[in-house]
Amino acid sequence: MATLRRIPDGAGDGGARVEAIAWTEDGKFKEVVSNRPTVGCSLLVGSVTARTYSKSDYWLTTVVTEILEEKLDENDNLYIKFKTENSVYEFWS
Repeated sequence: MATLRRIPDGAGDGGARVEAIAWTEDGKFKEVVSNRPTVGCSLLVGSVTARTYSKSDYWLTTVVTEILEEKLDENDNLYIKFKTENSVYEFWS
């Protein structure tokens, strides 16, 4: 289970679905390239299936521009802090 949180306001989502999405030059879906924040890709985190009565099934960031911090804790849980085109996020997996 992964968690994504936007630092300025705490907004984000969590779930088993994690996709780093590459886009074509004209802004259309190209491919999923990873299951973690990746420079040059947007990050989608959320539910694998639709959630009942939920306002959102996933959170999609703008394109990741920089990885600020990346570490594993003592239990091998991954933490990544990263910048996108317009915000800063934290990701746990």
